[in-house]
Amino acid sequence: MDSRRTKVKKGSQREAYAQALLELGRRDKNIVVLDADLSRSTKTIRFKEAFPDRFFNLGVSEADMVNTAAGIASCGKTVFASSFAIFVTGKAWEEIRNTIAYSQLSVKIVATHSGIGVGADGASHQCLEDIGLMRQIPETTVVVPADPVQTKKAVLAVAKIPGLCYIRLTRQDLPIVYGEDIDFEIGKAITLREGDDITIFAIGSMVYPSLIAGEILKKRGVEARVIDMHTVKPIDKDTIIKAAEETRAVITCEDHSIIGGLGSAVSEVLCENYPKRLYRIGIPDVFGESGSHQELYKHFGLTPERIAKEALRLIK
Repeated sequence: MDSRRTKVKKGSQREAYAQALLELGRRDKNIVVLDADLSRSTKTIRFKEAFPDRFFNLGVSEADMVNTAAGIASCGKTVFASSFAIFVTGKAWEEIRNTIAYSQLSVKIVATHSGIGVGADGASHQCLEDIGLMRQIPETTVVVPADPVQTKKAVLAVAKIPGLCYIRLTRQDLPIVYGEDIDFEIGKAITLREGDDITIFAIGSMVYPSLIAGEILKKRGVEARVIDMHTVKPIDKDTIIKAAEETRAVITCEDHSIIGGLGSAVSEVLCENYPKRLYRIGIPDVFGESGSHQELYKHFGLTPERIAKEALRLIK
């Protein structure tokens, strides 16, 4: 087995989110946090314990949470609102669009429990459409961090910019990809591995498997460029075009529907600027299923072996 997989250290994106909120709360009294009765799961309870006067639980009412966030933001506060991805982007999409985005208010929605990584809770709780839903809203920033270190950096970064931001986190712990000295910039992709044969663009929980795929391919004589496209919107067009110019084909990897997510975003850039053969790895046009996240990733082909197999097929 590859050494990366036998010695990998993992961590919780949700805990990293909580740490970032505490840091923000200590240095800025205008930070307010809202939750929809899931603070123990989203870990916003840490903020509640430290700053009870700036935390509000809106109960099982995501639309109310979003509208309340908008109201507080209209008074000059920076609001972080959290719930599971399926609830906050699904049930409250109209409120997010009309009340926050259209009004150009500074609300940061941080959703946990995204994708099939939710596991045994099944299709009803596995949100595979949220990136597509959120990136279609005008002037919205959409960030999908790869690990806990990048998660904290992303939360601190979105607090500094105006408008609606969406950060997508996982339920399961993720391998640590980055060191604490990571240079994170919204809208600027990170090249983790150089290569001239094929480019693998990945986000979130699929960044680490893409790195493993790169090592598998190297043993087959193929050099894969692996790029973390952590910001799906605004997407780093220059990096996408450069990769298309310099490598023979492109793969996208995501724990999200192949419709509307990273695969679609990269395809749009290539079609308009530098047409290139592309293959999307993600969830096909189906609902999720119940099982452990390891079983589901294998079932849907979100594995290093699948990525490597498709890469070899493409460059032939």
